[in-house]
Amino acid sequence: MTTLEQAPAAGPETGKEIGKDRRRKEDQRLITGRTRWTDNLSVPGMLHMAMVRSPHAHARIVSIDTSAAKQATNVYDVVTGHDIADSQGVLANAWPITEEQKTPTHLPMAVDRVTFAGEVVAAVIARSAAEARDAAELVDVEWEELPAVLDIKEALKDEVLAHPDLGTNKSALWQFDSAAAGTGGDVDEAIAKARTDGIVIERELLQQRLMPAFMEPRSYLADPTGEQITLWSSTQIPHIVRFLLAATTGVPESKIRVIAPDVGGGFGGKLAVQPEEWITFAVARRLGKPVKFTETRSESLMSNHHGRAQVQHITLAAEKDGTVTGLKVHLDADLGSYVALLGGGTPVLGAFMFNGIYKFPAYQFNCQTVFTNRPWTDAYRGAGRPEATYAIERVMDDLAAHLGVDPLEIREKNWIKNTEFPFTSVAGLVYDTGNYEVATAKAKEMFGYDALRAEQKERRARGDKVQLGLGVSTFTEMCGLAPSRILGALRYGAGGWEHATVRMLATGKVEVVIGVSPHGQGHETAFSQIVADRLGVPFEDVEVLHGDTQVSARGLDTYGSRSLVVGGEAVLRAADKVIERARVVAAHLLEANLDDVTFDSGRFSVAGTDQGMGITDVALATFTSHNFPDDVETNIDAQGSFDAVTFSFPHGTHLCAMEVDTETGRVKMRKYVCVDDIGTVINPLIAQGQVHGGVTQGISQALFEEAVFDDAGTLVSGSFVDYLLPTALDTISYDVAHSPNPSTTNSLGAKGVGETGTIASTPAVVNAVVDAVRHLGVTDIAMPMTPERVWTALRGDPGGADTVESAEPHFEGGNLESPEEDR
Repeated sequence: MTTLEQAPAAGPETGKEIGKDRRRKEDQRLITGRTRWTDNLSVPGMLHMAMVRSPHAHARIVSIDTSAAKQATNVYDVVTGHDIADSQGVLANAWPITEEQKTPTHLPMAVDRVTFAGEVVAAVIARSAAEARDAAELVDVEWEELPAVLDIKEALKDEVLAHPDLGTNKSALWQFDSAAAGTGGDVDEAIAKARTDGIVIERELLQQRLMPAFMEPRSYLADPTGEQITLWSSTQIPHIVRFLLAATTGVPESKIRVIAPDVGGGFGGKLAVQPEEWITFAVARRLGKPVKFTETRSESLMSNHHGRAQVQHITLAAEKDGTVTGLKVHLDADLGSYVALLGGGTPVLGAFMFNGIYKFPAYQFNCQTVFTNRPWTDAYRGAGRPEATYAIERVMDDLAAHLGVDPLEIREKNWIKNTEFPFTSVAGLVYDTGNYEVATAKAKEMFGYDALRAEQKERRARGDKVQLGLGVSTFTEMCGLAPSRILGALRYGAGGWEHATVRMLATGKVEVVIGVSPHGQGHETAFSQIVADRLGVPFEDVEVLHGDTQVSARGLDTYGSRSLVVGGEAVLRAADKVIERARVVAAHLLEANLDDVTFDSGRFSVAGTDQGMGITDVALATFTSHNFPDDVETNIDAQGSFDAVTFSFPHGTHLCAMEVDTETGRVKMRKYVCVDDIGTVINPLIAQGQVHGGVTQGISQALFEEAVFDDAGTLVSGSFVDYLLPTALDTISYDVAHSPNPSTTNSLGAKGVGETGTIASTPAVVNAVVDAVRHLGVTDIAMPMTPERVWTALRGDPGGADTVESAEPHFEGGNLESPEEDR
């Protein structure tokens, strides 16, 4: 079920397309298999490549014997790191978060030493993919195994080093303090005061490693046989790939063309630049022939970057009545073996969101990034903000439980009131619009909150073996990544602008060229709706082009819920320029004064007359250009760019009911309701799909997913047999509604939707499970909350897993006798 509340009258004007449920244009080809993924592509003379990977987490390469592999059937060549040392380039880190950050050189193919199990040490090129994989088994590598460090806390001790040449496992320490920044008070003073005359909650939380499990494995095809080197890549970032290839390999950018055809999912997993991508490019150049590499699923899970992987130390200070007074956060963030493209910066994004929707007077955030001998981490759906939301929503539940009040009561006591927008947070960001009261009231009504609380009380009173828990997550996030000015202040190596072109064809059709590159979000449909409304042309007459750097020369691609918020605004600005250019032509054709010509619903009119013509007629006239004066241009196409001044801030309230069998540890979802404010909703059907997918992904972190390694650093959850993903049988139908307050940061009023569900749902589910058994003495269960972990926690292990220490929240200060009575 999806409902859409009426947007406030102050919102932007909308036409007949914006707000309409349109089935996605893309789906006909995507779901019928009549599209082309990178691995479907074939070019004349194409060779196939397979990778030889390290079985060790840390080892020196003594020697590589390729002779047997070279003699195998239809093998064209075998390449080692030494062979392409001068041409393979390096993998860049675009976000050095401090000047002192330690960043090891990351070669796509290792030359002398490997730092995680799965690192590439050689590549076999053959006539077919099967032959290449078979021959890769014949490459004989002699190893000298080295000590490996696999745990974040052990890495901090610097006793075993992931990169001995660096002399430490610590990469960078990034800090924010509200007192120093002038955005709030001294957090240490607030905590000290609460220890003597208030409440202090200290909590350690673990964000487990997750693996982006997109439908389409990574695939690359490089063809060096033309005037340009063309790289087809299943990537989210074709423009960034092109720039970085040029910057790191020495090939001129004008000689590189990157094409992202239809891409089967990404979730951030196709946001980074990848070793195999660079190797494919280098080997194709070396051989002068087209080369393709497509990974297996096990390779994807083993060697693609991972997400999350943090230990969070949270200290919350509050007055005796529950009014929050300070928040102190220290993160130890696992970079893995290298600093990825956005690696160190991902947890820094969360720095601005740990305070959430709450009015903390004082705040401090410290993040220590650390190396381990595991695959590197980078952006994963939400990128730092799900981790932050999880932490603050967990400790707000702890505060409510300590005071014996309902979790929603403690949140409402501390959240920003609707009359206080725009509101400058303690982290220094300006939230432009929002209404947490309306979203929460709607969610409670849809959820049947009071009735479920009554049922919970009854179950506890009769000692039911299956207990009911209600989980709350009231969240906000920063979307529309990102304003270039802010990125520059954070030392990010690129901007956050976006670009688009709108072209009017002579036949009246419209081509829209966008810089944001989709991987399943519905760009072609949503942007068609925006342009159809603005230009007054039929939805079906708009064609959206993307994902090819030769067609779309400018853009910064898709991540961080920026496609609509930033890219959509660029499209809108281009369309407005088309109208203004067409108005000049229409004035000439209608023999009218320019000031008298108006435009509405696709038609130009002359004030005070019945004269007029459609914008498609103007497009045809510019094609013929008969009798045009010298000062009137012969086309009305236009480009538009947009660089936001600040972020947009969607928010919402998610409520989850979970049943917990106290005898077996089995958990079952009973009900899930979410009411989100994503600003103006362009297409409710697409928005619903985004929310459903995001919620499922967040639930999956809470209940199912975890990257598991053995003591030697080998990934033991390297297939979907061991890495559990939910199916339709494991989830329920969610009740989704929107309560829009249009953003003031862009003229569309959009706020972003792609990450909201993932950010909000994880704490909602975990809070629900803990709420079901808190009266039995359980205050935390490690994610994923498997039946075994729940059962173990119920029998005395608070964390429910050996990897979690100090899982019990620690309370200090006044009012210490935490009530255990039922709410």
